[in-house]
Amino acid sequence: MDKLTGRGELSANLLARRLHQLWLQVDAFSRSADLAQLDKVRGQINFIGDLDQRYSWIGVTNVDGRVLASTRGMLEGASVAQRPWFRRGLTGPTAVDVHEAQLLAQLLPQQSEPPRFIDLAAPIRQADGATLGVLGAHLDWRWVVANLASMQAPGIDVLLLSRERTVLYGPADLINKPLAVGSALSANRATSIVLDERWPDGKDYITVVIPAVGHDNLPSFGWSLLIRQETGSALGPTRELVRTFWSMLGAGALVALALLILGAQWVTTPLRRLASSAELIVIDADAPAPHVETRYDEAARLSDALVKLQNVGRRPS
Repeated sequence: MDKLTGRGELSANLLARRLHQLWLQVDAFSRSADLAQLDKVRGQINFIGDLDQRYSWIGVTNVDGRVLASTRGMLEGASVAQRPWFRRGLTGPTAVDVHEAQLLAQLLPQQSEPPRFIDLAAPIRQADGATLGVLGAHLDWRWVVANLASMQAPGIDVLLLSRERTVLYGPADLINKPLAVGSALSANRATSIVLDERWPDGKDYITVVIPAVGHDNLPSFGWSLLIRQETGSALGPTRELVRTFWSMLGAGALVALALLILGAQWVTTPLRRLASSAELIVIDADAPAPHVETRYDEAARLSDALVKLQNVGRRPS
């Protein structure tokens, strides 16, 4: 289980750190954007967009939600006042969970699937702290999916859950569906946990719950991460270790028994010969002399004693 937990914590940390790198750019840009020099801001936006394809759109607005400058001029002059990233970005740094393109749907290049984004936004403030507008960045959801896919391993599934416990990424039969298994219900707890549970596909899984995907000052998307592996596969190494242990223990016991039998024979063989010799001497004083025993001192002394007794019995009276 430690291996599965380690994989879950590493996966969550890697995703959060990569998102945090983008957040640092958004945060720095919001601090430096000068709305009095829109041409300069527009040039910076286009430079970042051309340099980093993870951004589908970057734009700055005034406090009323009108777009003043944006990637390749898309949506300039339009109102985004009703968009969550703008409303929340007016009051502070924010992150908005994955969603399909709304206003940008008709402006972006055609894709096989509708474009989806996650949003990062921050207020643009003047020196005295007054809010002048909002800087928003739409990050391509495909980049997040590619990161999560790189964390998969044979037999191990990585699932990303929204704040509402909807599967944002995972097995195809679960994507965009609410999850009601115990691990999902425990996803908002403060610490990582490990559960053995049955999933909707009827299979039993060991599931590790990583309750938050975050790093440093990255605004929270409300995500949690689940790492699951079929119970048979997850416990396979442990069961194999147990089988190996009992096999080695059984083999050791057999070897010990064999050695015990050999040791007993080594000890008892001289005694059997001496007992047979003693019985013959009682019956016939002229019986053959006892075998000279040398295996251990007690047998040797007993052998000598029988020889002496036999010789005494042979003397003429």
